[in-house]
Amino acid sequence: MNTQHTGHQIGLIGYGEVGKIFSAGLAGKPGVTSVVAWDVKLSDAGMQAAELDHAARAGVAAQSSARALCQASNLIISAVTASNTLAVAQEAAPFLQPGTVYLDLNSASPGTKQQCAALIDAAGGRYVEAGVMTSVPPYGIKVPMLLGGAAAEELAALLTGWDMDATAVSRQLGVASAIKMCRSIMIKGLEALVVESYTTARAYGVEDQVLPTLQETFPSIDWSEQGAYFFSRVVQHGQRRAEEMRESANTVREAGFEPLMAGAIAAKQQWVADQARAGVFADVGKGARWQDYADSLLAARKK
Repeated sequence: MNTQHTGHQIGLIGYGEVGKIFSAGLAGKPGVTSVVAWDVKLSDAGMQAAELDHAARAGVAAQSSARALCQASNLIISAVTASNTLAVAQEAAPFLQPGTVYLDLNSASPGTKQQCAALIDAAGGRYVEAGVMTSVPPYGIKVPMLLGGAAAEELAALLTGWDMDATAVSRQLGVASAIKMCRSIMIKGLEALVVESYTTARAYGVEDQVLPTLQETFPSIDWSEQGAYFFSRVVQHGQRRAEEMRESANTVREAGFEPLMAGAIAAKQQWVADQARAGVFADVGKGARWQDYADSLLAARKK
């Protein structure tokens, strides 16, 4: 992608869970000459030392600003929270090298992605949207991604050459994001429903009657095991999920509908995130049952 002479200089905007996974997975790929990262945490006095140490051990060169990252990159991957999608594009755009490919992994609405694209393209970059179709950690850089934009096919060819699962779905921006956002309404909605239904069933002592009826109706799902997984993901990533669902609500709104369900899902995800921040799940360990999470919520309710 116009990097034959300089190699692929990859820059990660966002050095959180996804940024760390992608930077580690892409280092050493054919033609990759460097991997750099920038994140506001790298300037946070309370987090800086640990983040810089992690980056150094991973062979990632931490940058001091978005400007420094853009100057050191010709393939930028934006992996921040949904609410910061547009803000980081605004910050990066003035400093892009001509022809830089900007891959936006963030869970944002088609309208937000189109705003980002306008900024990046006007600055001489090449914007590609990505719809990341499932949770990144189990798959690493092989997580299924749908790409959209004028450079989507070209970038998909490069990424699949790196053993990634990237499929170009449209030259039109917003299609990949619409697929992702519509799916998110279902998946994050199921999470929110499970948290609310299971905890309420636990409060009434009727979970042993409720779950078997779900098992009978949908026998391919282990509702107890799936429930534990849903609880754990919402407790761990509720804030990020709430932000994504607000973007899903924007997606519904951009389609001309009132996002009644998406808005409610965002509120439930945010509520669980707030409970987690308050320490409600402090005693719930890794691999816990869904009942352990529900009991923590019930105990907090009684205080």
